[in-house]
Amino acid sequence: MRLPNTQRGLSGIGLLFVFGLIALVALIVIKCLPLYLNQMKVARVLHSVSEDPELSTADSMTIREHLQRRWMIENIDGLKPTDVKIRRNDQGRRMSYDYEARAHLFYNISVIVDFSDDLPLRSGTGSDG
Repeated sequence: MRLPNTQRGLSGIGLLFVFGLIALVALIVIKCLPLYLNQMKVARVLHSVSEDPELSTADSMTIREHLQRRWMIENIDGLKPTDVKIRRNDQGRRMSYDYEARAHLFYNISVIVDFSDDLPLRSGTGSDG
């Protein structure tokens, strides 16, 4: 029976490095997950408002009031309904937003995530426009 000349496997320092890397990735996921969940709520609210046929001919103030109610129901933070731009172009009216969310990781290190979207408001004629 021959004994191996070299040791195989991870050393204590190597194992510590692997666990440290796993802990860092877990910390980033734990800190960034609420940012993405909040963004999913924002996207869901804006999509439902853009598809609402009653709001297809409404003025901007009515749309913002509807957004404000949905913001309170969904408990959305990081973006205010007044930050959503409602504008008109050749294809019809559109809602757009652009914001960045921050999460503090540790010491003086933070993560910044940019979110933006541009959704068309459903036209009153039934087209996707």
